[in-house]
This record gives sequence, C-alpha cells and structure tokens, in this order.
Amino acid sequence: MGRTTGDPISSKMISFMEKSSWIRKMFEEGIRLKAKHGADKVCDFSLGNPDLPPPEAFNTALERAARDHSRGVHAYMPNAGLPSVRQRIAERIEKDHGVRPGPDDVILTCGAAGGLNIIFKALLNPGDEVITPSPYFVEYGFYVDNHGGRLVSVPTRPDFSLDLESIEKAISERTKAVLINSPNNPTGAIYSGADLASLADMLARAGVRLGRPVYLVSDEPYRRLAFSGETVPQVLSLYPESIVTTSFSKDLSIPGERIGYVALNPMASHRSLLVGAMVLANRILGFVNAPALMQRVTSDVLDMCVDVEVYERRRDLFAGILADSGYEFSLPRGAFYFFPKTPIPDDTEFVRLLQEELILTVPGTGFGCPGHFRIAFCVDEAVIERSRKGFAMAMEKARSRS
Repeated sequence: MGRTTGDPISSKMISFMEKSSWIRKMFEEGIRLKAKHGADKVCDFSLGNPDLPPPEAFNTALERAARDHSRGVHAYMPNAGLPSVRQRIAERIEKDHGVRPGPDDVILTCGAAGGLNIIFKALLNPGDEVITPSPYFVEYGFYVDNHGGRLVSVPTRPDFSLDLESIEKAISERTKAVLINSPNNPTGAIYSGADLASLADMLARAGVRLGRPVYLVSDEPYRRLAFSGETVPQVLSLYPESIVTTSFSKDLSIPGERIGYVALNPMASHRSLLVGAMVLANRILGFVNAPALMQRVTSDVLDMCVDVEVYERRRDLFAGILADSGYEFSLPRGAFYFFPKTPIPDDTEFVRLLQEELILTVPGTGFGCPGHFRIAFCVDEAVIERSRKGFAMAMEKARSRS
C-alpha cells in the first residue's frame, strides 16, 4: 500500500497555484476594482488578450467552413492534422523560415501551448533540463515540469537581448533544449539573427560534445507582430536541430479557438523518430487532434494578419506616457508588451501603487525578473491615454519613498 498525505489534491499543484498566481491575482483585482469604481475608470493592462477583430477574410473562411456539410467533415482525422492543411502550412513555413519542411514535418496542435507540451513530452526524460532566457512566459516552467524536466533560466542583457555567455555556462549533461520566444513576452524584444546564429553554433558544439542533439525550440506566436519594419530571424534556416511552434492566437486574434502547429526542421538528425513521438504525444496527452473546423478555416487565411500598425501606434503612445513620467524602459520591437523597470526595488509594491491609481499591471516577479513590471497594450487607445495621470502619480509616490 502506498502512503498518501492528507492533502485533498496534489501538493505540487498547490505549489504551482501559488507560483502562477500573479496574473490571476491581477485579473481578480480587476474584477473588484471595476465593480467598485466602474469599468470605464479602471485601466487594465494585465492580460495579453488581443482585442483587435480578426481579419475579415477569417470571418469569410469561417462562414464558408461552417456551411460545409460534407459527410465525415467532423470525423476523427490523423492525429497530426488534416494532410491538406499540413501541406499548406509547410508552404507557408518556407516563406517565414527559408526552409521547406514536408507536410509530415508539420503537426497541428491546440495552440502553441499544446505544441510546447508535445515537444517536451517527446524530448524529455526525468531530470532533463530546458534552458530559457529570463524574463520568460510563466507557463514554461509548468510545461517542462509536466514531462519530468526542469526549467533553467538564464539572464538576458539589460536590453533583453540574449546573453550567450550565460546560456553556454548553463549547458550541462542534462541539457536537452534551449527554449526561446521572439518577439518576446513580456519584453517585446526580438533576438537578432547574429545572436541566434551564434547560439546555433554553440548548440551544435554542445551536441558534438554530448553525443546527441541539443534542440533549439522557438515559440513564435508573435512572429508577425513586429514593428517598424523589424525582421524576425528565420530560426529553422539557422540550425538543423530546431523546432518551431506557433499559434494563430495573436496574428489572427483568435486565442479562444486554440489552434496552432509545430514544425520540425527537415534536416533534423532524428526526424522520423521525433515526428512520431510528437504525433503520439498529441494523442496520449488528450489533445487527439487540433480542432477540425479551425484547421480548415486557418488554412485558407495563412497569409492574413491583424493590422499591426494599430499595435505600433499604441506602443508609441504608451512610450510617450512612460517617458514623460520618468520610467526607464526598452522600446518593444514586437508583440504588445512593455516591461519597464520599477522605480523602487519591490516590483510587487510598485504594482500595488499603480492599483491605487486604478491601473492594473503584472509584477516582473511573475516572469522570473523582479524589479520590472509588464504592461499589455492590447487595449483601446482611449484606455492608454486615460492612464497617463495614474502612471505619473504612481511615479511620484515611488520617488517620495526613495
């Protein structure tokens, strides 16, 4: 008989609930403040929930797909997704990455989160490590832990670019992959092609030393949300042992539809084995396959994107507000987040000062980077403008405490 504790649920999950509570706390605080003061008085920058409508072409494709009553249109399919959709995505990947995978190298997933989980299920043995630059999306640690691994965070440079020396020092016998996210949540940074090429060379050398591949996993849901002509480097063309996962949540503004994909570099040394493992993971993790309706819809609008200029205008408006009040920040080059420094060391206390001004943000502690706070600017420009006085007042309060 195995020994059990008196806890009604997993002690690990209790711990995880505490660690992942920052964004949830801000969401709950937003509900409370909006009920007390009125929704039109609260400036909520806590959630990265895209507010732009999907492109009209998406609505047209959705209506067309919904009218399709063909026999078997809602039936089970190959776990990797509809073959015709995988073919179209493979063609699109060549435009983004300069490498043409075959349709068998593409797996449709329940968003990028589903993609990361099947990647780590396929790659990790208990105790294996995944290195990621900090700050990072808080869920990464949970996704790696889901499959027995351990997330190892390394610092970035002051402008949030890659610190290659820190990554190299972190590589160990246990390292199975390096996970990057560019454009980055929460910083808006885009890692340079030169840095990624150097990272690829580093991982290739590590693979020779370890006698097995060290994979480069690129999480890219913000790839098309790049500003001012910025170019997001083609990861698949830089390194054969690379895997890309993405979703249509941000570029088509459909996060609730849970649709994305994984693409494996066709030159990967264990290509067939890795694809087979990820396809099996898609099934046994309970996803079975990505939503059939959304596979058909998104395959018709692979070249579409929301109007990125709207997000860029909001970025520029916010940059002016923050600069006028004396905040120190790096200008986001993509995505829809600012990650300024807090004017006092305690980022959670500063976020509380902002709450006093009816402004909701998330402390950098929640992203593995204390001393900063995240602002999501996927909100109407009127909300951004309304926050101007509050950001100035919070800065004044912070300075008076210094």
